[in-house]
Amino acid sequence: MFNLNLCHYATDLLPPHFHAWYNVYKITVNIDDGEVNGNMPARALRLILEWWELNKEALMGVWNRAHSGVPLGTIEPLK
Repeated sequence: MFNLNLCHYATDLLPPHFHAWYNVYKITVNIDDGEVNGNMPARALRLILEWWELNKEALMGVWNRAHSGVPLGTIEPLK
């Protein structure tokens, strides 16, 4: 079981991305192409990228809503 934290900040600048934390590790993931910046253990990174792959469209919707000032909604966790 991993305790991964994923979030998006409405004040973030382009390109569209989200943040992920696990223990002391932090990365950002580009929503368009999955480019990762930062360090993350391999197993946690695989889970994050699997979730990203399944939710790219929803993530872009959250990004667009956040920058339009409307409610963000939620995205289902990886099961």
